[in-house]
Formats: sequence, C-alpha cells, structure tokens
Amino acid sequence: MSKPTDNPADPFKKALTEATKVMANDPELSVSYSVDPSGLTGENMRLPQVSRRMTRDEVLIARGTADALAMQRRYHDDGLHARYQPSGDMARDLYEAMETARCEAMGARDMPGTASNIDVKIEAEAQRLGYDQVTETTQVPLATAAGYLIRHLATGRPLPDAAANVMELWRPYIETEAGGTLTQLSEKLSDQAEFARFARQIIDDLGYGDQLGDDPDQPEEPQDDAEEGGEEEQQPEEQGQDDSQDEAEADPEQQQDDTQEAAEAQVSADDLAEDEMSEETELPEGEAPLEPPAPAPISDADPNYTIFSTDNDEEIAAEDLADPAELERLRAYLDQQLDPLKGAVGRLANKLQRRLQAQQNRSWLFDMEEGILDAGRLARVVVSPTTPLSFKVEKDTEFRDTVVTLLLDNSGSMRGRPISIAAICADVLARTLERCDVKVEILGFTTRAWKGGLAREKWLNEGRPQTPGRLNDLRHIIYKKADAPWRRTRNNLGLMMKEGLLKENIDGEALEWAHRRMVARPEARKIMMVISDGAPVDDSTLSVNPANYLEKHLRDVIAMVERRKAVELIAIGIGHDVTRYYDRAVTITDVDQLAGAMTEQLASLFDSDPRARARMVGIKKAM
Repeated sequence: MSKPTDNPADPFKKALTEATKVMANDPELSVSYSVDPSGLTGENMRLPQVSRRMTRDEVLIARGTADALAMQRRYHDDGLHARYQPSGDMARDLYEAMETARCEAMGARDMPGTASNIDVKIEAEAQRLGYDQVTETTQVPLATAAGYLIRHLATGRPLPDAAANVMELWRPYIETEAGGTLTQLSEKLSDQAEFARFARQIIDDLGYGDQLGDDPDQPEEPQDDAEEGGEEEQQPEEQGQDDSQDEAEADPEQQQDDTQEAAEAQVSADDLAEDEMSEETELPEGEAPLEPPAPAPISDADPNYTIFSTDNDEEIAAEDLADPAELERLRAYLDQQLDPLKGAVGRLANKLQRRLQAQQNRSWLFDMEEGILDAGRLARVVVSPTTPLSFKVEKDTEFRDTVVTLLLDNSGSMRGRPISIAAICADVLARTLERCDVKVEILGFTTRAWKGGLAREKWLNEGRPQTPGRLNDLRHIIYKKADAPWRRTRNNLGLMMKEGLLKENIDGEALEWAHRRMVARPEARKIMMVISDGAPVDDSTLSVNPANYLEKHLRDVIAMVERRKAVELIAIGIGHDVTRYYDRAVTITDVDQLAGAMTEQLASLFDSDPRARARMVGIKKAM
C-alpha cells in the first residue's frame, strides 16, 4: 500500500493533469510540473510548478498554461505547420504567433471555459514583460501584437489590459496594411492549412513577403518547362485521362479545393499587381506607412551604436558547446586544479550563508485561531482548561524574492588561473545562494572568433565600408539559468576550461543582454555581479572604428542600468581598475582574492537591503 502524500498541491496537480489530457484529446500525454519554461515536446507537456502554498496566482497560471497547451495539442498539426512555415526570422515569428492564437481561439469556441483561464496566462506574461508600460511600437514585437489581434478578432473577447495595450499600439498599422485579408479570418480558422495560407498572406501584407520562402502549394516542375513544352505536356495528359477521371471520381472534393485554391491564387496575384501599379500614385499623406516601422535601435543605451552584422551572433547554452562526456571531463579537471582552494572558498561561502540566514529568521503571528499549535502557550490550558488553544502562523519572508546574475568575462586574457577561480567561485556561490532560496543565473560572454570572424569576412567582401560598428561575431553563453537547480548544471561550468573557448570581450553588449534577461524576471529584487579583468577589447572592431568605441558603449550601458534602477549592479575587476566604469566596484590585484571579494560584496549588498535591516532590528529587539 502506497503511503499517502502530504503535499497539499498533489491532488490539484493530479486533477489538472487528467483534465488536460481530456482537453488535449490525448490520453497518452505525459504532464509534468517544472521550474523550466512551459511547453510541449513530443508527448511531454511541462506546466509551471505549483508550490505547497498553492497561491491563487500559481493555480490560475497553471490552469491557463495547461489549457493553452492542451488547445495546441488538440488543434495543431506539426507536419502541416512545418510545410507552410516561412524561412525568415520575422516572418516565422509572425506565423508562430498567429498559429498559437488560432489554437487558443478554437478552444474558446469549442470549450468556452478555457478562454478565461488562458486570459490569466496572457495577462501574467504581459505584465512580466512590462507590456502595460509600453507607449511606442518599437518597445514590443510586431509578432506579439499580431497574435493578440488574431485572438481578439477570432473570439470577440476583450484582451487583458496589458495585452490590449500592445494590440492597440500596433492595430492601426496592421489593419491599414492587412485589413482586407483580416476580413477572411472567421472562414479560415477551423482549417489549419487554410489558416496557414491566410497567415502567409498577412505576413506578405505587412511587408515581409521576402521572408516567406518557396510557396509550398506551387507545383515542383519549373515554370520555364511548362511554358516551352505546352503542347508536349498535353499529350501525356491525354494519355493519362483515364487515371485523372478515376482520381476525380474518387475524390471530387479535392478537385474542387484545387480549383478554388488556383482561383484564390489568381485573385491574390491580381491584387498584388494592382497594389504595385498604384503604389506611386496612392502614397498616403497621413500617418499610415506603406512600409514596416523603422527597426528599434540596436542598443537601448546608445542609439548611435551600430553593428555591421548579427547573422553569426549566438546565445547558446553551455551544454550545446560540448557533449556530456566532455563536460564531465572538463568539470573533473576544474575540480582537480582547484582542490586546494575549495576549503578557503567553502569557508567564505559558509560565512555568507550564515549572514544571509540571519536575515531570514522566522517571524510568527501569535494568538491566531488556526495554524500551528503554539506549544509555548499550552501552560495556560493546563492552569485553566477552559482557555482556548492558541495557534501561530509563520510570516512570509520578502528576502527570498531575489535573483542574482553572475556575468563572467570569458575573454582570452582570463585564461588559466583567473578563469578557473572565477568558475569555482561562481559554482560555490550558486550552491550557497540556492540554500538560502536565492535564485542564481550564471552567464559568460566572449566572441566566436579572433579578429572578426565571419562578420569581418563579410565586411571585406562588401568593400570595407567606413565605420562599420562592431565587427565580430558574439557568443553569449548560458551556464546556468536562474530557475535551473545547481545539481543539474554543475558540469556546465567546466566548459570554461575548454581550449579555444576564450577569445575577445565586448562588455557593453553582454551587460545589456544580461540586463534584459534580468528585467524579464518576476523577482522583486535583482542583483547583477560582473567579473572582468579589464576594458572591452576586440581588435577587429577597434581597428576600423574610434579607439573608444566599445568603451563608450560600455559606459553608456552602465549609465542606463544604474539610471533605471531595476537591477543593482556591482563589479569586480581582476588586476585592472573597473571603478572608472562602475559606481559600485572593487579591484583585486591577486586572483586568489576573488572568492573573498565576491562573497563580501554580495553580503554587504544584502546587508544594505532596507527590508533586511528592518528585520534585523526587529530580531535584536526581540532578543
């Protein structure tokens, strides 16, 4: 006989799992609850984790996510989707967003109860991304707004406020460019193939037709052959007349569909031709543009910062840069190299943990009508049996709502002992903070090649235009995501020992990348620690731009981060003075001092938390 669970969330999870399988019409579907991003992978569905506390937000978001993914499982065909999928990035984003909206709208039509649940999920995501605060179209992707508009038009339901804000910003532009096509939405919704063609037409209307790739409905034979051999093609067609008649008799609806598609394609071609003929004579004088809005600046910190090519930049997980066996070997090498240092680092980590846990002392509300029985007040019941029992309730600790990002310089100058100690310190701090319920993200930054790589080759082939901007291919590495447990990502830090990984460093863009990741996090307090051994250096970029090009951008990004105050920024310089860049920074002359500097800086930053200080004062008074 199995032992009954004591987790109050388990019955809810079990009920939600069964309901999700029914809605998805897939009894073999495997449903799990995880801190990893939600989604569908084959027969596996990941839903947001629901804690023992089962807060209202946790329950509603889990239900909304389950309903959204169940609708996708029920109404979406991966093979059909892939057949019509565009090749360009922007077109693909629009296509994916509209297909997701179609599945959710189908669910709202066939199972109305799912609509309000999915609204909660949409609102939570939009609030987390700050969509309720945006005021310009450049602050939010067009694809997101297109998905919101499709869902709104298909269901007739008002969107949650934050999502509606995004939709209304882009709506005039979308309806101006694609209003005629949008009127066909209701008749295309239930047929995924028809909707895919409809979505491709919307993408073309919005000005991204060049990213659609080949038309999947076009016949495979070349057009030239058809024109030159028209008479020759008639002969085999006559010879196979009996076969054609058999096919028509077997499937008359297919023949009708083909005829209808050909007619629609002809009408669409005529419309496009008319648009092209009237483009010069009907340019609007008002605000409605014929072309998509200008792209957002490359850098939020400096609109004048330019990049020659981003085609070969990559944001990549550490486990994708080496196979598991190599990562395990590199981790073992890291442990071996730093075995003498572990004791000192461990002592510092324990010291940090004690300081953090001192700020996490429990506080209780006494004399409550329900909760945990207060044993300290049982004496009153013994003396006076008529006295009612007293209960206590533990108060929530705001301190735990914190995330820390460690951004490590992975440049060639860090090779050897500096990068080894940086890796082991990041590892130990991640474990320490995880024990204190503080989430930690570990990121690294470098370039894919020395002296420019493919970006420089492209620049040379195009005739060496003047002041090209950043002229190298970035590599931003995710060693540990904030929601991933340390035990699952432990080996990833060994990647820093990989020969050939460490190259150039472009600090400004790395800092801006890490800042964007942090701002999207739901935690109330966000702390970023940058570990670097000097100024940004990339020979390819600096050889064809002003000498202070990368350094100026770094200063601009730091100023933006500190001005917005969404993230608390600290830095540690190894052998180089970084206080000239960061307001809160220390410089160490010996890499052996890194562990002490990291723990001390983090501890002092937590000590500076006014909420923590208030709790400490309360604890001391109680003592």
